[in-house]
Amino acid sequence: MSADGGEGEKLVAHYNLSPTSSLKIQKGDITCWSVDGLSDAIVNPANERMLGGGGADGAIHRAAGPELRTACYDVPEVRPGVRCPTGEARITPGFKLPASHVIHTVGPIYDVDSNAPASLSNAYRNSLRVARENNIQFVAFPAISCGVFGYPYDEAATVAISTIKEHCNDIKEVHFVLFSDDIFNVWLKKGGRVASKLAHVLTSDIYFY
Repeated sequence: MSADGGEGEKLVAHYNLSPTSSLKIQKGDITCWSVDGLSDAIVNPANERMLGGGGADGAIHRAAGPELRTACYDVPEVRPGVRCPTGEARITPGFKLPASHVIHTVGPIYDVDSNAPASLSNAYRNSLRVARENNIQFVAFPAISCGVFGYPYDEAATVAISTIKEHCNDIKEVHFVLFSDDIFNVWLKKGGRVASKLAHVLTSDIYFY
């Protein structure tokens, strides 16, 4: 399996959340991530227009090629200028990406959303729902809303990991592929703390490969 975003030794935290689902937290470039190129998807932290933007959104669009923007443009608007409301998710092919699909979701703007934790949880939960509906077995997330949307890393990590644990049924592997050292370190610490409180965690370990 290819799951890191570059060459060299990579630190991976691995949590078996159930007999059939596991969580992995690693540092890397999500645009380079894939497992089998058939039943895998990366999650794009999009905006409501779904036509590309900055940060990870822009990087995913550049890596996938112009076909991704065309596919996003073809997603029906639910109201003028909005193809994917905050907390919801949509799916397209991955085109030139190693992963077979892109799941687009919109996280909350932290200082604007009146219930940012619920909106962020919905973004993760609906991404997993869309994955299941499309027979996706392996999903890679970035840290949704932790860029220009301003979500504090520690709070975001708690919501993200707790939601993944609650809604990971029928997904073989959920990955967090995190580009920033700061975000990765917060996720790594929070993953251990949150996972240790969950009754169904079977095993956890940290390893290099």
